[in-house]
Amino acid sequence: MDKLTQSEIIEKAKTLTGWEVWEDTLRSERKFKDFVEAIAFVNRLVEPAEAADHHPDLAISYNRVTISLTTHDAGGLTEKDFALAQAISQIA
Repeated sequence: MDKLTQSEIIEKAKTLTGWEVWEDTLRSERKFKDFVEAIAFVNRLVEPAEAADHHPDLAISYNRVTISLTTHDAGGLTEKDFALAQAISQIA
């Protein structure tokens, strides 16, 4: 999978809500009522990540989950990152 150009990244980022481009990473932070809801959300990420064979980096801090996507093998953002971000955006 080829790394996207900066202009491709800018255009694709416009199609996402709740995500930001930070260096070579897509990031989104979700806030939940409590730790149990945050973990339940993380568990719902397993299926789409496995189906895409692309796995996000996750940081959990009580009721907050930070999701980071990048394609390490490509050294930056690729189509896979934006596709998985779209799938994650559909998860409540």
